[in-house]
Amino acid sequence: MTLAEVVAAALAEDLGPLGDITAALLPSAATAEAFVVPRTAGVLAGGPAAREAFLQVDRSLEVTWSAWDGDAVAAGMPVARVAGRLASVLTAERTALNFLSHLSGIATLTRRYVDLTAGTGARIRDTRKTTPGLRALEKAAVRSGGGVNHRGNLSDGILVKDNHLAGATIAETVAESRRLWPGRMVQVECDTVDQLHQALAAGADLVLLDNMTPAQVAACVDLVAHRLLVEVSGGVTLDTVAAYAAAGADLISVGALTHSAPVLDIGLDLA
Repeated sequence: MTLAEVVAAALAEDLGPLGDITAALLPSAATAEAFVVPRTAGVLAGGPAAREAFLQVDRSLEVTWSAWDGDAVAAGMPVARVAGRLASVLTAERTALNFLSHLSGIATLTRRYVDLTAGTGARIRDTRKTTPGLRALEKAAVRSGGGVNHRGNLSDGILVKDNHLAGATIAETVAESRRLWPGRMVQVECDTVDQLHQALAAGADLVLLDNMTPAQVAACVDLVAHRLLVEVSGGVTLDTVAAYAAAGADLISVGALTHSAPVLDIGLDLA
């Protein structure tokens, strides 16, 4: 879906069949100036979605930003100004803040992982564990936090996981990938060193070391010897990510970036 479609769906959910019946009580001529203000420090994301929410409710609203997606923001410092009809501002408020708070939470958590791996060469990567309908926005928030994106959908790349191997060998799946999708990167999930040997022999482009300890990852990195990229996944936390980066992983995928990031508390204050 496009950004406009995602925002329209969110507004339709919030407005219901009759619209904002509380805001309808206000005088139509009443105007307001309001400021979007983080209550806690973090990294901003979701600005375009928030702006779209305000403007879909009322195209005459003025929405101006003093901070942009990817910027570090301080508690109590306004990041945007909204001015216009009071009823419109209040109708759009919650939908706009929901986008901002959720997506800024993802960017903020991503930045924490990125900061913990600084100087190692490892990149923090997201997964497909996203909120249905919000994947593009959530992946953009990961980028705002300094991370990089994994596949956007199942058509973007080939990732042979353990369940795929219930019906074929690593060698067979890699060979079939080359036949059907020449030029596509082929990634193989490896739970064991034996599977890693098979992936190397089959000519995979990237291996995904799943649920291994940092010591096991380091041993696998030595075995790979820069012949292909090494990604780590499975239970990586803020407490362990630095150890996985130090083990030599090129990529570290963290599902929690999108499925468990706490929201960044952001409010709307009337002047």
